[in-house]
Amino acid sequence: MQKPRITAVAALASLVLLAACGTESGTGAGSGTVDADVFVANVRWTFDTITADGKKTTAPAGAYVEFTENGRAAGNSGCNHFGGAATVEDDTVTVSLGETTEMGCDAERQSFEKLLHRTFDGRLKAVVDGDTLTLTRPDGDTLVLSSQPPAPLKGTKWTVDTLVSGETASSLPAGTEGRAHFVIGADGRVAGNLGCNRFSTTATVSGSTISFGRVVSTRMVCAPPQMTVEKAMLKVFESRDATYALHVRQLTLTTPDGSGVAASATRVVKD
Repeated sequence: MQKPRITAVAALASLVLLAACGTESGTGAGSGTVDADVFVANVRWTFDTITADGKKTTAPAGAYVEFTENGRAAGNSGCNHFGGAATVEDDTVTVSLGETTEMGCDAERQSFEKLLHRTFDGRLKAVVDGDTLTLTRPDGDTLVLSSQPPAPLKGTKWTVDTLVSGETASSLPAGTEGRAHFVIGADGRVAGNLGCNRFSTTATVSGSTISFGRVVSTRMVCAPPQMTVEKAMLKVFESRDATYALHVRQLTLTTPDGSGVAASATRVVKD
């Protein structure tokens, strides 16, 4: 059966993690139970590896999951956003994914996505050891994840990974991944790369709005895919006033007409 579609924008904007519930219990390896507090708000679990049928597969960059307060899991396979039901009870996490976007990716990411949807499903025994979460299926297959703290708006290197258009989103053109990025400094100065050219501007944050100043950039001409990303970036920064949404390690910037970009925190430059 074909999985229902969800928009990537909804997946990006709706993630509020599972609040603590029930009575307190122990945490950590060998405790036998997992405290719901380990899934509290402002934690992103990044997939590290999946071991299935004796073979260990390393997750691609950008693969993560967050557990919502209304009993859901939402995240990204490294290719598409996904969502579904998720509950935490004692040392068991029960997952039933049923929603996904349908963006095309390279063969390696699509292969991992299939593996993730097969293994991140059903009743999984959970063990937390420090910042590491290990989920084990009844057949012995395991998923290893690491927790990541939230990233601040300022002082973080934001790497663009999604193009936004109204209620839909699309992956970047092939070959452009990892090029477009920016940092908003504590003093309001902004610098980075538009996907082709280096640029700088200024930013004033007020509520959920960022007002940008005049954009100064180099004048190189790049291949069409890179220029596609650059045009989307310029539209945001030249709109002067953009709406931003920050959740854990994901930042979305949109113009008044609903177009924009989404970026992931790849490095905290300065606290």
